[in-house]
Amino acid sequence: MALSDADVQKQIKHMMAFIEQEANEKAEEIDAKAEEEFNIEKGRLVQQQRLKIMEYYEKKEKQVELQKKIQSSNMLNQARLKVLKVREDHVRNVLEDARKRLGDVTRDQGRYREILESLILQGLYQLFESNVVIRVRPQDRDLVRSITSNVEEKYKDGCGKEVNLKIDDESHLNQDSTGGVELLAQRGRIKINNTLEARLELIAQQLVPEIRTALFGRNVNRKFTD
Repeated sequence: MALSDADVQKQIKHMMAFIEQEANEKAEEIDAKAEEEFNIEKGRLVQQQRLKIMEYYEKKEKQVELQKKIQSSNMLNQARLKVLKVREDHVRNVLEDARKRLGDVTRDQGRYREILESLILQGLYQLFESNVVIRVRPQDRDLVRSITSNVEEKYKDGCGKEVNLKIDDESHLNQDSTGGVELLAQRGRIKINNTLEARLELIAQQLVPEIRTALFGRNVNRKFTD
């Protein structure tokens, strides 16, 4: 049975409506999928940038912390160096005060005479020479001349060897020095410095750790005291 034009038109419209509905549903599905993919990608990008920002500021925070630690360490080191310098200056002042007081020893002629004898004898035992020149301050020449015979005898008694002592009349120690003697042998090639300053310096090198402890207390961080 043949279809009329009206039936054909009706079927065509029905087919077109079905196709349009399918197209709309497909378009909606594509839009939904695109929206979902967009949101996923947007979320991924946002998270990625968020992590980058967090990493950037985390790095900055670590740099700031490191800079603060470096600055704090530098300031602490500077403070320690200042303390050490002040302490060393104080130790030097103590030693300088001791050096100035050495001059008081020479005012007591009896005591100074004994000291000179001991200094000369010590130097002679070190030299172990037969002919020795004694160099002294100009103001000590007479005092040293008065003890040379006694020193020669003590030296002979001590080591069984004779020694000839001579005062250096051509050269002398600085008259402003604190005193003591220099002993020379072998035409000046061998010299023993037994001035009071030299002996103080020698003692100071040995006693500096004890001086520091007496002035500032024991350093708990120091394992050795020499």
